[in-house]
Amino acid sequence: MENVDVGILGMWLSVTARRKLLFQKRLEAARRNTEEKYRRVWEILQNSDDETSLFARRHMRIFHSLQSCRRRPSVWKFNRATEWWDVIVPSFTSLQWLQNFRMSEETFIYLCDKTRPVMGRQDTTFCECVPLKKRVAIALWKLATGSEYRTVGHLFGVSRTTVCRCVQEFCAELLLVPDQICFPDLEKFAEMAAYSENRWGILQCIGAIDGSHIPILAPQEYHCDYFNHKGWHSIILQGVVDGKGLFWNVFAGLPGSLHDARVLRLSTLWELASRSNLFPVHTKNIGGVNVGYFILGDSAYPLQNWLLKPFPDTGRLTPEQQIYNKKIWRAWVVVENVVGRLKGGWRCLMKRNDCDVKLVKSMTLTCCALHNLCENHGETYDIDWNAPVTAAEPVVAVTGHRGGGQGCPRGSYALLEQLNYYMTC
Repeated sequence: MENVDVGILGMWLSVTARRKLLFQKRLEAARRNTEEKYRRVWEILQNSDDETSLFARRHMRIFHSLQSCRRRPSVWKFNRATEWWDVIVPSFTSLQWLQNFRMSEETFIYLCDKTRPVMGRQDTTFCECVPLKKRVAIALWKLATGSEYRTVGHLFGVSRTTVCRCVQEFCAELLLVPDQICFPDLEKFAEMAAYSENRWGILQCIGAIDGSHIPILAPQEYHCDYFNHKGWHSIILQGVVDGKGLFWNVFAGLPGSLHDARVLRLSTLWELASRSNLFPVHTKNIGGVNVGYFILGDSAYPLQNWLLKPFPDTGRLTPEQQIYNKKIWRAWVVVENVVGRLKGGWRCLMKRNDCDVKLVKSMTLTCCALHNLCENHGETYDIDWNAPVTAAEPVVAVTGHRGGGQGCPRGSYALLEQLNYYMTC
């Protein structure tokens, strides 16, 4: 076997050497032909008649100029205005940085360092690359304003293609999301439960879940699936946040026509819960019932041992149940406020996004990661960014069996009753 490999290697080396020799011979022949052509032209110009001497001298000068100087290779580049980024942005105050890029300059530099391995570029012989800070700023501007590629390109002095590439590279799911949205460990779960207990008096609560519609342009395939009950096309963002308003689980990309409960069952959160791998085993005895960690949801979600919701309002709630619902709502409304701040700060999630559905999904997850980044760095949220108040959305009546009848795990409704008794005593 080794002799065969040596034979193949020797044959390959021989063929390579022969090809190299033939190439050199052809190159030398081409050079000789060019020199011979120049020599013949020179003889013709020198042996010209007196009548054509002026014509000959002129062509001799042209011939000498072509022989003496050779034009350097260059790449044509469209001249664009970059004064806004080169002159105006460096003089921004802290407030202007926050208003335009949704973060301070210090956080922006930290973000550039994080994205350098993916978004960094180097100058070439023919063209200077777009600097890293400018590439990150282009992506942030697109996410914060939802402007068209053409508008962003005119502002930063780059082409639409460059803007598109910057957004795609910045919104790659493996860039920011794993670093900023992490599944909590045992210590973090205990910290979140203690925070909820101290703030709202709810034991073992580690967060709240809610869904939100992200407007999109109707896709060419299966566009009816993306038409939601509000009358426009969208994808759904499902987020779980802790008491401090930080995402620790996000799921996005499913068509807007799906119900929140259906989205939950198709998410990784439900898959982990079905295998009992969602939360660590850490229970507390409340009224004779062992209560583990759980999250809060609204009436759209199914009642589970790890997902609790208010009692369905059938008009016959007891005073204790009404008090319980108010306490649950105060803790759950955190996720609703977070989604409002998310869309207010990153307007690409509020306006109709004309990008591809896959890119819209990546942009949505990246915006959630940017929300966590800004919150962890103590960035200020301007209330003027809040979404305008719209008409109230239609509410579907909740039937009695959704409180814990069909499809509810055994003991989940008893858990709801014990928490109600604990929090209203």
